[in-house]
Amino acid sequence: MTKQTILGRVTQLAKANINALIDQAEDPQKMLDQLIRDYTNNIAEAEQAVATTIGNLRLMEQDHKEDVEAAAEWGGKALAASRKADELRGAGSVPEADKFDNLAKVALGRQLQSEQEARTAAPTIASQSEVVEKLKAGLDQMKAKLSQLKAKRDELVARSKSAQAQNQMMDAVKNIDVLDPTSELGRFEDKVRREEARALGKQELAASSLDAQFEQLDSLGDSAEVEARLAALKTGA
Repeated sequence: MTKQTILGRVTQLAKANINALIDQAEDPQKMLDQLIRDYTNNIAEAEQAVATTIGNLRLMEQDHKEDVEAAAEWGGKALAASRKADELRGAGSVPEADKFDNLAKVALGRQLQSEQEARTAAPTIASQSEVVEKLKAGLDQMKAKLSQLKAKRDELVARSKSAQAQNQMMDAVKNIDVLDPTSELGRFEDKVRREEARALGKQELAASSLDAQFEQLDSLGDSAEVEARLAALKTGA
């Protein structure tokens, strides 16, 4: 996996629009669960790739530092050899002086080589440093996106459970509708009313029978008075 590919994947995943994905999904919870798994796996892969990239950058920086230090060291050796050559030449020892001048030239050649290697590595190190910073930022965004996904999943699960509970409650209420005359409660109320009406009818019937009995007693009393008066007439009383 190349560095550009890693950077592209991290950027694409970090910019994913969760709400748009949810709107397009038939089952948002399952979609979010799958996204969470994918993001978790992608973050793990990206972290390994970024770690490798950072490790390579640190090696390049270490090599660059060594080249800079080597250039300075070879420069110091070239200076020491040149001074020694001048000292020997001043003492009349020309062959020895030439020998140290040659050593100075070799040291200068090594210095030049180290400087060239350091200059060549510098732009690459700068570029890789920029890539690493972008990768780190992308990883941070992916981790934030993962937290957002988990929060959205938890919210949807809670809302789904709440909706189910409300639907169950409404179904239960619908099945026990006290205003429905065809419901069990309505039928029971009708039965009670019929029983009450029957009791009222019996009371009324009982009252009518009692009045008739009292009227009959009154009628018997009148007949007895008539018979008594008739007997009195017959006896001349």
